[in-house]
Amino acid sequence: MKKSALAVKRCKTVSTIQKILGGKWKIEIIYYIAFEDLHRFGELRRQIGEITESSLTKQLRELEADGFISRYDYKEVPPHVEYHLTKLGKSFIPVFEHMKRWGEEYLTEGE
Repeated sequence: MKKSALAVKRCKTVSTIQKILGGKWKIEIIYYIAFEDLHRFGELRRQIGEITESSLTKQLRELEADGFISRYDYKEVPPHVEYHLTKLGKSFIPVFEHMKRWGEEYLTEGE
């Protein structure tokens, strides 16, 4: 079968990044852990506001599985769990900084 002239080769790197960070809240979660010093589940939940507990749990687990954050359970009652960026997660900080600068330059006009 002949390939269509319109077929475009997908960029595997971009596709992989989208799969990892494509969750509705993942970029926001990483941002708050990195820049707002929010590390506990309840802090993140209150900050985001619109996210459900189950969605936050799912997104945190996926970010942990993908190596962006680590989870530390203090084994206390009531439960005390904190999330921190891993080396991989910290390596994403310059990307955030660039996105923020870009957004301030191009997306805040007319507000």
